[in-house]
Amino acid sequence: MIKHAKTEHPTQDFIARRWSPYGFADREVSKADLHSLFEAARWAASSFNEQPWSYIVATRAQGEAFAHLLSCLVEANQRWAKAAPVLALGVVTLTFKRNNKPNRVALHDLGLATGNLVAEATARGLAVHQMGGIHPDRAREIYAIPEGSEAVTGIAIGYAGDPEAFSEEIRERDLAPRERKPQRDFVFGDTWGNPF
Repeated sequence: MIKHAKTEHPTQDFIARRWSPYGFADREVSKADLHSLFEAARWAASSFNEQPWSYIVATRAQGEAFAHLLSCLVEANQRWAKAAPVLALGVVTLTFKRNNKPNRVALHDLGLATGNLVAEATARGLAVHQMGGIHPDRAREIYAIPEGSEAVTGIAIGYAGDPEAFSEEIRERDLAPRERKPQRDFVFGDTWGNPF
């Protein structure tokens, strides 16, 4: 299933095709594709080339490892994400390695890396659904995430499924029209709130 965005201005096709399904097809993602997704993340821009991101990944085929990662998601996300063939956690290191000072843009850089991952996934016909609803403390405990680093997001990766094959709740979410606020509401010119 593809849900094209109705853009106000032209974009690359893969930008308009990107969306975050709740229903995933029962189809594995190849290891080669996964490595390419994380290679795209690897080459994201970052402040001082710090690359403060890390990812923890498990495939559904890995059974126990997948169950551990799934348990780091809040219950509402576990209900649908358990069907995704791949789950990941986005982890960020909050201080610079070079001077141990706080990296105030670390979260931004994790977002850029994951944005690259999402773009690569979309170009390959894959779908990604990111989640803020995770249990960072549980992730720290299970994966021995060191102090100064923190799990920030959950990520489900796979192929979008046929909405008709899922529960009514997932079907309604996946068939709902995509909406975004217009540019005039967030791209400003000479003063805050004045459209560019």
